[in-house]
Amino acid sequence: MKFKTLFLTAMVLAFSANAVIAQDVVNVGNKICPISGEKTDEMGEPFIVEYEGKAYNLCCAMCAKDFKKDPAKYIQKVNEELEAEGDTAQE
Repeated sequence: MKFKTLFLTAMVLAFSANAVIAQDVVNVGNKICPISGEKTDEMGEPFIVEYEGKAYNLCCAMCAKDFKKDPAKYIQKVNEELEAEGDTAQE
């Protein structure tokens, strides 16, 4: 019985820790998948990949594999999209 209680307590703490970590992640807000070039909501809800405290929106799970192979390449594309979007908003 003690083992079961200890196990359940450990599980609750583990899930609580993940919830705190998830709150620290900031969605960058990209609307275009940096891998496919499609809108991130083209096939339903965007597929979200977390990397170094930021959440990047992708169009599907298949694109996540490519993102994880070379995140810097695709983050640069996201940054370019967001910069262009900012320039358009200021005009």
